[in-house]
Amino acid sequence: MPVPNALLPLFPLDTVLLPGAPLPLHIFEPRYKEMIGECLERKQPFGVVRAKDGEVAEMGCTAEILNVVKKYDDGRMDIVTQGRRRFEVMQVNPERSFLQAEVFYLRDDPAVASREDMARALELHGEIMKLAGSQPEGVSDVNEQELSFHLAGSLPLDLDFKQTLLGMKSEPERLQAVVTFFANILPNVRRTLHVRRKAGGNGHAS
Repeated sequence: MPVPNALLPLFPLDTVLLPGAPLPLHIFEPRYKEMIGECLERKQPFGVVRAKDGEVAEMGCTAEILNVVKKYDDGRMDIVTQGRRRFEVMQVNPERSFLQAEVFYLRDDPAVASREDMARALELHGEIMKLAGSQPEGVSDVNEQELSFHLAGSLPLDLDFKQTLLGMKSEPERLQAVVTFFANILPNVRRTLHVRRKAGGNGHAS
C-alpha cells in the first residue's frame, strides 16, 4: 500500500473545486490567514474540501495560489486560486488551528472519451452559456482528459453533481455524466428564461 503524502492543509468550503477551475477567495479568519501565509511562504497548495452538515467530503481538490490580489493592514487577503489535483482524504489531522489531512492523489484510468461525447458536451454547454447570456469559452488549450471538469467548472451547477464528478476516475464516464446532466437541466434553463422574458415584456409570466 502506498505511503500517504505529507499533510495537506485543508480549507473546508461550501463549494466543490474542480481541476482547472478558478476560485477567488477572501481570507479573513485568523486560522486561514495563518494557513495561506504558510502556503505562500512555502509555495505549496492547499486542499479545498466541501463542508456539509459539519463534515468534510472524502474527495477534494488542491488549489494553487496564482495571485495575491490585495493584502489588508489587518492581515486579510484577496487571493485567486485554481484547482489542480484531486485527492482522497485518508485521515484528518486536527493538531493545528486549521485542519490538515493525509491524502492520496487520484489517478485517472487511461481511457479516452469518444469524439461524439466531446462534441455533444460542448454543444450542450454552448447552448446553456448562450441562454445565460455568456459566450461559450474556448477549449482549444484544455486537456482532453479534463474537458468534463472544464465544462462543469464553468457553470454554477449542483454541488452534489460536482462532488460526484470529482470522484470519478474515468474521463469517458465523467463526460457521459456531464452530457446527461446538461441535457436534463437545459429544458429548465429554457423555461426560466422564457418566464423572465414574458415577465419583463408585459408584466405577466403566463
